[in-house]
Amino acid sequence: MGRNVYSLVLIDDVVDAIDKIAYEKKTSRSNLINQILAEYCSYSTPEMRMRDIFESVEQSMADWESFQVQLQPSDAMISIRSALRYRYKPTIRYMLELYRTCGPTVGELRVSMRTQSQQLIQILDDFFSFWFSLENKYIGSLFPHGKVACEITPGRCARQFLLPRDRSQQTNEALAAAISDYIHVFDTCMKLYFAQLEEPDKAVASMENKYIQYRKNSVMI
Repeated sequence: MGRNVYSLVLIDDVVDAIDKIAYEKKTSRSNLINQILAEYCSYSTPEMRMRDIFESVEQSMADWESFQVQLQPSDAMISIRSALRYRYKPTIRYMLELYRTCGPTVGELRVSMRTQSQQLIQILDDFFSFWFSLENKYIGSLFPHGKVACEITPGRCARQFLLPRDRSQQTNEALAAAISDYIHVFDTCMKLYFAQLEEPDKAVASMENKYIQYRKNSVMI
């Protein structure tokens, strides 16, 4: 979807009003005018699609305890925070980014935790490794090359979301539900893992049971 430069003659007062609204919405003048014209023409822009998905994700998160959604100075990102019951009470940060072009991937989720504790970072990395081994075991075949598109770095991980093959599952509402379900089960399993560090076998079994339940009831993305 290309962009070009066009010249428009506008009244100064109109530009001032547009700039004020753009500032409040944390967007640019050009992007706001583009959205206004698109809505008038009943045309959906990538920014409108992303906004709809983010709003639905935020509504879903409001129904679950411990999640806090924070808007970012970008139309393509939101940040979600979740508290972890562990020493020092660290906060898990989920950075959700949506791509302007929807397909074959939709966006990506980046997970991190602000900590200097090497012990905590190692526990986190162990969780990430087991989590993605679960993903590859149960849904790796849905992805190119038979592996979930993910990356693990010390204390952080990133995971791409794939556009569902079923067109009925490609609506903004369906994508938002799929993304929300993924974040919720990821967060739940991380907390299960940390709560049972003294019993690793039990933690692994609990996580796998949760993932199997998620696989049965949610859209894979």
